[in-house]
Amino acid sequence: MRTIGLMSGTSLDGVDAAWVETDGERIGRLGPSLTLPYEPALRRDLRRLLDMAGDVPADDPFLLDCEARITERHAEAVLKLGLQADLIGFHGQTILHRPRAGRPGEGRTWQIGDATALARRTGMAVAHDFRSADVAAGGQGAPLVPVFHAVLAADLPKPLAILNLGGVGNVTWIGEDGRLVAFDTGPANGPLDDWARRSTGEDYDRDGRLALSGQPDGAVLGRLLAHPYLTAPPPKSLDRLDFDRALREAGAGELSPADGAATLATFCACAVAAAERHFPVPPKQWLVAGGGRRNPALMRALAGVLPELVRPVEVVGWDGDALEAQAFGVLAARVWQGLPLTFPGTTGAPQPLRGGQLTGANGPLVPA
Repeated sequence: MRTIGLMSGTSLDGVDAAWVETDGERIGRLGPSLTLPYEPALRRDLRRLLDMAGDVPADDPFLLDCEARITERHAEAVLKLGLQADLIGFHGQTILHRPRAGRPGEGRTWQIGDATALARRTGMAVAHDFRSADVAAGGQGAPLVPVFHAVLAADLPKPLAILNLGGVGNVTWIGEDGRLVAFDTGPANGPLDDWARRSTGEDYDRDGRLALSGQPDGAVLGRLLAHPYLTAPPPKSLDRLDFDRALREAGAGELSPADGAATLATFCACAVAAAERHFPVPPKQWLVAGGGRRNPALMRALAGVLPELVRPVEVVGWDGDALEAQAFGVLAARVWQGLPLTFPGTTGAPQPLRGGQLTGANGPLVPA
């Protein structure tokens, strides 16, 4: 199939779009990709929506307006790519992720985006709602990309760790026998971006300059590293805002702009290092994708705490900016083919689980 994968992560940067030729189990060709940033007003409104997502009703006018705007931005990305496809993989924008059932408001994941409107606007069928079936079955609903990582890394030496640093960090460990272990490592760009915005007015710490100019605070870092999430065994996943309270209670807000950024970058790296205890054996190397790989402070911190080689995914010929969008192109084909998206080792699903919905311009579709 020819697919176009779309991804908008918790960093709220914008929409990534990538063309893929795939049957869901193999990749025939990786085509062009692009990124369309969210305009500042939409980014601001989405951040406000994240703050209120636990309480906002599904028919709230503000939420519906945001959903229409992000759907239109995704459509613009597809049309700007300028290529036809059989199917679009539309992840939407996560505004709430609380997969752990048992307490009020949990056992839920929520991605906004109007798949029917996207199908109508682009003239292509849309695969969407990738996470809900897994969460309903007791899984974490995240991460979703490990099966794509396994396809992409078929010929690379293993064991291998693939780390994505978006708003939240997530890792896929791939064993020599193809075994997958995957989970969210902890906060990544999300708190750093928020810190830079509050401290400097910039949307992020450009080139890691703020963090590189400061020193991590040992006391604050120690309190953050005591968070029980880091030692909890997988499967586990995070909402972008899950560590906000911990950051406040650790005293991060009392630090200088530079020292706060340095502390957050070091904490992200140490959380990744803590993830190694959950791997069956250490990886031979770490390949880093996502926006975090462009932050020298983050990459330096990772190299300082991980004993293995740490390199951006470009060293093996991958496009770190397009990787997650490409993943949703492959996942869309898996939805169409009825192949599983999640597994016991990736989300804690009880067994390999199918997922996703298919929609056309006139509503739900059934694969041919």
